[in-house]
Amino acid sequence: MSQAPGAQPSPPSVYHERQRLELCAVHALNNVLQQQLFSQEAADEICKRLAPDSRLNPHRSLLGTGNYDVNVIMAALQGQGLAAVWWDRRRPLSQLVLPRVLGLILNLPSPVSLGLLSLPLRRRHWVALRQVDGIYYNLDSKLRAPEVLGNEDGVRAFLAAALAQGLCEVLLVVTKEVEEKGSWLRAD
Repeated sequence: MSQAPGAQPSPPSVYHERQRLELCAVHALNNVLQQQLFSQEAADEICKRLAPDSRLNPHRSLLGTGNYDVNVIMAALQGQGLAAVWWDRRRPLSQLVLPRVLGLILNLPSPVSLGLLSLPLRRRHWVALRQVDGIYYNLDSKLRAPEVLGNEDGVRAFLAAALAQGLCEVLLVVTKEVEEKGSWLRAD
């Protein structure tokens, strides 16, 4: 099928969930996997499996609004046959073999606000980064739409800036095979 002269190719379809309650971990999982696989109910079930005898589950908010911890994300990915690998911030980003990584999930500090009032508090927020049709995107659920990061240099620059802020953690989402072989890491 040919395009009309001067027509721009249509942008790729990028799955992007927007923030609801404290469900950023659920949104980050779905955004990095590019489909709705997880819900609040599914994340709550994972919490129950992780702490079956706990009256106050340590893996989510006491209020039942989400705010899931890294254990929930790791268990969710394992249930999909994937793995989450912690990125050691002391390594140079040039050692990261991005073509072997399905996506990235970052845990970042996030300001707290009540309406228009900003509070002097910081919460943690889960953000997904993913390549779709050769272009990397920031799929932060607090964004109105996916933010184009560009090529590998763009995603490395984004990661470098996030890591430079100090309180950022990075999980690499990879297949079990990539995890076992360690092929997400280039030896320099």
